[in-house]
Amino acid sequence: MIEVVNFTKRYGDFVAVDDLSFSIGKGEVFGFIGPNGAGKSTTIRFLATLLRPTSGEGRVCGHSVVNDPMAVRRVIGFMPDDFGVYDGMKVWEFLDFFAVAYEIPYTFRKKIIGEVLELLDLTHKRDDYVNGLSKGMKQRLCLAKTLVHDPPVLILDEPASGLDPRARLEMKALLNELRGMGKTILVSSHILSELADFCTSIGIIERGKLLAAGSIQEIQRQLRSHRVLKVRVLDETTTRAASILGDDPSVRTVELFDHTLTAEFEGQDEDMARLLGRLIGEGVQVNSFAEEPLSLEEVFMMITKGIVN
Repeated sequence: MIEVVNFTKRYGDFVAVDDLSFSIGKGEVFGFIGPNGAGKSTTIRFLATLLRPTSGEGRVCGHSVVNDPMAVRRVIGFMPDDFGVYDGMKVWEFLDFFAVAYEIPYTFRKKIIGEVLELLDLTHKRDDYVNGLSKGMKQRLCLAKTLVHDPPVLILDEPASGLDPRARLEMKALLNELRGMGKTILVSSHILSELADFCTSIGIIERGKLLAAGSIQEIQRQLRSHRVLKVRVLDETTTRAASILGDDPSVRTVELFDHTLTAEFEGQDEDMARLLGRLIGEGVQVNSFAEEPLSLEEVFMMITKGIVN
């Protein structure tokens, strides 16, 4: 649905994005991650047909970003990181304005605007003036504007920027709902923990170069040679559990802290199931037994170097 091929953008001697390539399949939610100045917004503006490349190509739903920008604009919904609103315009008028821009016939516009307002929980704000809305409501309205033509691809640049915690949770719920509707979504954000909850894949960019791309699980496996097990047991069986884990051939090391054992584990899922069965079979009272993956924040810190352009 989205393909970036050797995209490069230079401003004089400064290279903002350097030979960037990645692809996003249908129905994926791709989290685009990087520090300020990494080249995220430059890449997003290129895909949104707002920026000409120095070299390279992009395709959205098979349409060339460089050679057929109007076709690309018809199939994307673009939500920029910063947007303006119009004084003296009501919410429904704001959406109607964009519906006209997308050439939606008059006979359909009222129905479509009503459906989008309902989806974004903005029906009660229908006749409010746009410039009087809160930051969170303006973000919702911008997302609503992005959806009026029902695009299959959404490109969202920092959609939760500046929102309070409740509004961020509501925005995350909306993105999950859009994912459930089958939309392909490219979303950039600095709130990594929230991206991890709904992204199917990620790309990490720094100084204009793509450092890693793929599912979070794939990238985790590339970064860490072993798996980590967290096993919490009742006090009286702690010593027995530590002994069983320490003797298992799939376990490299075991650490104990506050009735919780942390084991570096080198086996497969079958070995993990066998180990749990052995613990229970030998009388260990297991409260919890789970693999502890790297968090998205840990992945980001391990891959990037903190260097900005």
